[in-house]
Amino acid sequence: MSSTPTPATAGPSKHDEIRAWPALWSLVIGFFMILVDSTIVSVATPAIMEGLDAGIDSVIWVTSAYLLAYAVPLLVTGRLGDRFGPKRIYLVGLVVFTLSSAWCGLSGTVEALILARVLQGLGAALMTPQTMSVITRIFPPERRGAAMGLWGSVAGIATLVGPVLGGILVDSAGWEWIFFINVPIGVIGFILASRLVPTLPTTSHRFDMLGVFLSAAGLFCLVFGIQEGETYNWGTIAGPLSVWSLIITGIVLLVAFVVWQKINRGEPLVPLRLFRDRNFSLANTSISAMGFAITTMALPLMLYAQTVRGLSPTQAALLLTPMAVISGALAPFVGKFVQRGNPKYMAIAGFAGMSASLFWLGSILTPDVPIWQLLLPISLLGLSSAGIWAPVSLTATRNLAPSLAGAGSGVYNTTRQMGAVLGSAAIAAMMQSRLMTNLDGGGMSATPGGALPDESKAGYALSMGQSLYLPAGVIIIGFLAALFFARPQRNTQWSRDAAAAGSADHAQGDARPATGPRATTPADS
Repeated sequence: MSSTPTPATAGPSKHDEIRAWPALWSLVIGFFMILVDSTIVSVATPAIMEGLDAGIDSVIWVTSAYLLAYAVPLLVTGRLGDRFGPKRIYLVGLVVFTLSSAWCGLSGTVEALILARVLQGLGAALMTPQTMSVITRIFPPERRGAAMGLWGSVAGIATLVGPVLGGILVDSAGWEWIFFINVPIGVIGFILASRLVPTLPTTSHRFDMLGVFLSAAGLFCLVFGIQEGETYNWGTIAGPLSVWSLIITGIVLLVAFVVWQKINRGEPLVPLRLFRDRNFSLANTSISAMGFAITTMALPLMLYAQTVRGLSPTQAALLLTPMAVISGALAPFVGKFVQRGNPKYMAIAGFAGMSASLFWLGSILTPDVPIWQLLLPISLLGLSSAGIWAPVSLTATRNLAPSLAGAGSGVYNTTRQMGAVLGSAAIAAMMQSRLMTNLDGGGMSATPGGALPDESKAGYALSMGQSLYLPAGVIIIGFLAALFFARPQRNTQWSRDAAAAGSADHAQGDARPATGPRATTPADS
């Protein structure tokens, strides 16, 4: 059964649009925080291993558990925003995220930390789709580029700032503070969002529980199998259960999920009609590759910097400073460009540059390469990432009807996070494999607290460099998808509704977000 709208939002008037920017900035605070937590653990990995007496296999799950708990519910949490209002769901998620961050910092064992990170991921899953949904609903398509430019640049900067901030906190206060710092930020974000984010109309939904189970179980089996493959030598885990049986089961469950979405006569978790829009389908492919690459690139580089070069966490994290600075400086210009021109060309250049920079960086990781030579491909990474986030986000959402904003943002963020989850699992397997080969059987345990014999440094550096070829190759998928982006078309139905609602709004002198019945289009039925 299709969703039943209670009044659906059509769009803001000009006066409302001015108020939309404070709303967006208040949401950006929480969005920035949860994305930072996707990468901040990478630079703190050696400190967490030492502080909690844990191996690298366990510590990898500190990131993977967060990403998995973040990715799996996104399809549902996007719909929750439609049903109960994006503001309400965002605030609930922010409370969960903030409290679980405090739990992470107080954890005394790696198991407790992993459990707290699961809860933290659930909070992030509640928050993320609401930010993109609000943008889609309060900014008309012809003015959405600047908003998506901000949203996309925050995504890019946050994933690059995470390791830098983590290094400074680990050195100055201890690894626990990479989580404690979220508490005051969360409180500030809650106050601002509760005051500035508008209460938007809701839409009734039925939730596809079978779809939730199939997607969650499939993704878990796939990720666990990939990540633990090297640990069990790609063989038996227990009894008849093997690594390959888990991976195959995960693939089968995900295929069954897609089939169920197609034949479901009620309301599917993923409205497959979203993918009738060519740009939405291609943008989801591209952002999945980007999520994979941006998550996997930091860990090999941080382990190389601290283990081979002997840098402190702060010094290692500062290697990524050029990425954050360049990406942040270019953000305003990217937003203006994608609003006026075709975002396709910037996305193509960004993906090509990112792949080239990762191959370049991986090829020069040696124990004695000058630091300035490392900064060249790292700078290119920042330049390239600035050309990806906003153009791809705008391409995905430009043609979405307001009634599909929640579902569309949920799907888009899910594909990005699925890429990140698979990347986190795959990079662990890749590093294990390369270390086993290049260190003559020495695996990840060759890094107790960062100490490494001089004779092993060349093999370790080579392993980390070869590991970077994985995200370099995967990002080419995003490049190929971007080649076929179509120029976004003006959403005339959206514009007609916005104009009508805006006129009525001005006539009444009402500054609240414009609402009212909108004509049902074939895409909404």
